[in-house]
Amino acid sequence: MTQRLLYVMDPLCSWCWGFAPVIDAIQAAYPELAIHMVAGGLRPGQRDPLDAASREALGEHWEAVEIASGQPFLSPDDLPEGFVYNTEPPCRALVVGRELDASNVWTLVKAIQHAFYAQALDVTQTALLVDLAEQVGYDRRAFSESFDAEITRAAIAADFSWTRDLGIAGFPTLLAQRDGQLALLTNGYQSADEVMPLLDRWVAAGEARQPAC
Repeated sequence: MTQRLLYVMDPLCSWCWGFAPVIDAIQAAYPELAIHMVAGGLRPGQRDPLDAASREALGEHWEAVEIASGQPFLSPDDLPEGFVYNTEPPCRALVVGRELDASNVWTLVKAIQHAFYAQALDVTQTALLVDLAEQVGYDRRAFSESFDAEITRAAIAADFSWTRDLGIAGFPTLLAQRDGQLALLTNGYQSADEVMPLLDRWVAAGEARQPAC
């Protein structure tokens, strides 16, 4: 029996940053359960800088996520002037990290999230993404080369397409997959107290299906 979790997210989705402790809790409770990360694409291809009104609206949203999740947030006003909220580069970093070392990609994604939300750094910049990847253990040259490779652009397009085809419009989305069959655990933010019982029941159901020795 093959089973794993599929986590559809965007590193620059604030509710996904809020959901990070839930993924940590899942990994702590079920270290043997693989989590395959999928880049959903929140705002890929954005070109216009955030204006004052957008920063204000975003600040209200981030405050709500901070209250619900307890995760640290700075203000959107702390982001660099002229910041363009294009989530494609961080999503591409996710894909590169997944392909180079899937066991380390969650550490990379959390580093990107923390740099953006808790430090207000412009993580749409390739150089910073490569720096963060190197800091969490990726080979700098390999990561940089893969980041600009055509195969990576094809892989991220495939992630975006798969997400759309499945009808996933909100992040975070956590799916449980067993023998090719998908079950929805959550679409949208939920706390660990809400998600873990759902996962526990799914795991228990799989164990009940195991043939007796």
